[in-house]
Amino acid sequence: MAKLYFYYSAMNAGKSTTLLQSDYNYRERGMRTLLFAPKLDDRHGVGRITSRIGLGAEAYAFDRDYDLFVHTQREHEKGKLSCVLVDEAQFLTPAQVLQLTFVVDRLKIPVLTYGLRTDFQGEPFEGSKYLLAWAEELVEIKTVCASGKKATMNARLDANGERVWAGAQVEIGHNYVAMARDQFDLERVSPIGYHPPEE
Repeated sequence: MAKLYFYYSAMNAGKSTTLLQSDYNYRERGMRTLLFAPKLDDRHGVGRITSRIGLGAEAYAFDRDYDLFVHTQREHEKGKLSCVLVDEAQFLTPAQVLQLTFVVDRLKIPVLTYGLRTDFQGEPFEGSKYLLAWAEELVEIKTVCASGKKATMNARLDANGERVWAGAQVEIGHNYVAMARDQFDLERVSPIGYHPPEE
């Protein structure tokens, strides 16, 4: 039975590596897959999924206006697709997440998405919010903070390795480090603006 999956984690947990391994497993068994990656992430070339350990694959690059359902339906008509895989899924729009539900529900093709839950200020990404709400399967890919605790947050660093506390939600090319929430300093970085009263 086809399902929508959201594999999420903090930075540098191996999301792209896991995606590429899943893609390889399908193709090794003679099954056809379709890979998508956001056009704005061009660090390794537009339409390229690359992992930190050197694995890579070509993908269709999408922007905010791209219709993933229409593209998948056309490819499926050319030849049966066994799986659709989406890297950096936090950059999907709500409409694109809805399109992926139609891929699952109408075309009966499993969709595996991989991405971050939150940005460098602890705010949910638009795509991730809807994947968390609508996916049948939520799978955490775990990683560790320098403190030794489980890392769930993503701190942004500048070119000098200093913490960045404000700025645009999406800035490709910065350095990021995964942190445990208690190390992340939500009180300082979150735009919500709550501070516990002093005792």
